[in-house]
Amino acid sequence: MQEFHPKNILLTGGAGFIGSNLANYLISTYTDVIVVNLDKLNYAGSLANLQELKNNQRHHFIHDDINNGVIVASLLRQFNIDTIIHCAAETHVDRSIQAPQEFITANIVGTFTLLEAARCFWLQDQRWSHQQYRFHHISTDEVYGSLSADSPAATEASAYQPNSPYAASKASSDHLVRAYCQTYGLATTISNCSNNYGPKQHPEKMIPLIIHCCLHNQMIPVYGDGSNIRDWLYVADHCRAIDLIVRNGKIGQSYNIAANNELTNNQLVNYIVTLLDKMYAGPAAYSSLISYVADRPGHDWRYALNTTLIEQELGWQPQYSLLQGLEQTVLYELRKLNHSVA
Repeated sequence: MQEFHPKNILLTGGAGFIGSNLANYLISTYTDVIVVNLDKLNYAGSLANLQELKNNQRHHFIHDDINNGVIVASLLRQFNIDTIIHCAAETHVDRSIQAPQEFITANIVGTFTLLEAARCFWLQDQRWSHQQYRFHHISTDEVYGSLSADSPAATEASAYQPNSPYAASKASSDHLVRAYCQTYGLATTISNCSNNYGPKQHPEKMIPLIIHCCLHNQMIPVYGDGSNIRDWLYVADHCRAIDLIVRNGKIGQSYNIAANNELTNNQLVNYIVTLLDKMYAGPAAYSSLISYVADRPGHDWRYALNTTLIEQELGWQPQYSLLQGLEQTVLYELRKLNHSVA
């Protein structure tokens, strides 16, 4: 398959955690790429995440909502967009349990709005062929549902079994993307990733929350008995994978992205507090702050992704070990607080 070369990229949610890291990656890696960054700047998106790109002539920030179809259509025309990388989403499971409507609006209706704008722009203009544009949708491992200890890792062909409003909203958006590819011939790809971590992540997420609690001498909340299992993917490795899929992935294909770092929550917490004891020791061992709290409703026990397809087809492998990634994440959090490192 001929490699696709993006030039003018519309990146949605590009002021959030994954989006801002991806914007920086694209601009720093390629000198011929323009990134049009569309973000509504809700609680998880911040212009502070884009400071490195503040004066970059190839980065254009647009403060608006993906559900504003008029704006989306206008941006596609104004910048002659050939690539949409759809990162914008409500992502926190706890919030989806408390306020599910926001997730339906952002994740399902928002994806539909983007797909419609893309269909109208690319498919109603005969000069666009499949080799000239891409729509990439970023999704999650949670669409596959909860696995048991001895279950094989989910493949791209595994059935969807979402268990939370968040997971259901992402499963729905995945299906919409697939439908637009199959029905209208839109050139789409999808990626389903495991838990991301790294610099610029909102402190409601587990790893920055643990670090924040340690550095502020607060109790570290761990759901249930801490036995739930997740895979942990460093955000820089995720960015490389997305770029590879956009440039070399097969149209209509979904790709799993994971680092094969399966840990129980107990193991992860102890890994981080031990690392912090070495890098920025407190008055007492940070493990003393660990506190077990009531489990959340419908808490999936284990997620795991089989990454054979992206490894064999696109040659992707994670470059960061868990230790390397966590060290970089801790350093980022320490620098935010102007703390020196041991």
